[in-house]
Amino acid sequence: MPVISADLTINGGMPPAEQLVQRLLSGHTLLADSPDHLLEVVGVLESYGEVLDAYSINLIYQAEHQFLNPFPIFKYFNGHITPEKIWAYLNHDRINFEYAEYCMKAMLWHGTGGLHTYLDSEAFAASCAAIIARQRRRAPLLALLHPLAPSFLPELIRSAATTHALGQFWRVMSDLFLDLAAAEREGRVRSIPGVVDFIRDGLVAAAAIPITYAVTIGGERLWVLPPEAGLTFLVDVAVPYVEAVFLRGTPFFGTVSFNAQARQISTDQGRFAYGALYADPLPTMGSGIPPSLLMQDMYRHLPAPLHQWYRQRARGEGDIRVKICQSFQKAMFCVTNAAINGTMPHPLASGEPQHRQANRAHAEAWAARLAIARTDCLGDAAPVLA
Repeated sequence: MPVISADLTINGGMPPAEQLVQRLLSGHTLLADSPDHLLEVVGVLESYGEVLDAYSINLIYQAEHQFLNPFPIFKYFNGHITPEKIWAYLNHDRINFEYAEYCMKAMLWHGTGGLHTYLDSEAFAASCAAIIARQRRRAPLLALLHPLAPSFLPELIRSAATTHALGQFWRVMSDLFLDLAAAEREGRVRSIPGVVDFIRDGLVAAAAIPITYAVTIGGERLWVLPPEAGLTFLVDVAVPYVEAVFLRGTPFFGTVSFNAQARQISTDQGRFAYGALYADPLPTMGSGIPPSLLMQDMYRHLPAPLHQWYRQRARGEGDIRVKICQSFQKAMFCVTNAAINGTMPHPLASGEPQHRQANRAHAEAWAARLAIARTDCLGDAAPVLA
């Protein structure tokens, strides 16, 4: 059998962990600063912001209006069901909300951070019991099902809570990325360090936004994620999202076959490395490839300058979704960079030995995981065709 060279997917050098640590502690960005990278990152994040707007609206709609619906066949229509929308849906002329659900399920399955801690609490169990008791009086099918499978409805409520929390998180990120694009057009952001600082400041400003969620059943408003839970944007949702989607992810569907019985997949979810920062840029558009769905959605919203930039490189329009995937990966390194900087224990300029040691430990923990990610994309952009 022919040997497939790693050069088919690896674009450049992959810096060792210590080099990543030095970049973080010196205040340099992970992604090299260049005009091409600025165009790529801002353009792809503008497209992503448009997509996240649609994702956020639909996730919140599902959580609030399709709550405990046993047959949510129209959950992607946001309550506007028309023959035209159904036809467009059947012809795949639509946003792929399946990818949004993939991210939600990754968060639910990996279960890290304050949101997961609350979902395992007695207070949440009590809320579930009250909601189920109220809903069973209105839904005979659920009333019949609950005694047979008593864990089923609480698990659906956990899923709905995660769905709503992710929708709230993406609402903030959509606005942040669209604001970034506007800032770049106005000349307020002129470099990759400027991009990282803009995102960091946005994350810090949104850090304390409360994450709450309630449903209305029979005219009564019942809390699923109450204010008393004290859940906030950054610590309880944003950080678990980065952990679940950027880093851990799930084994790739449809491209590589894994044998779990042969331990080709770790039994320790904390060691998973299938997230966005590790993925090969291979959006084949085959069934079961969630990143392909996202790339298709972003293709529909590409800014004209970035679209033209793609046309001038490699195969032109022919591999544009691969190009989007590569740009998106660079952008996610910038977002991760911003998150690392925003959660640095102490200012980098601090001369206190304890502060410097804490900052180094923070940087080393991140660098150990990023060193095996697709850091080959952090160098120069692809050349223009002659």
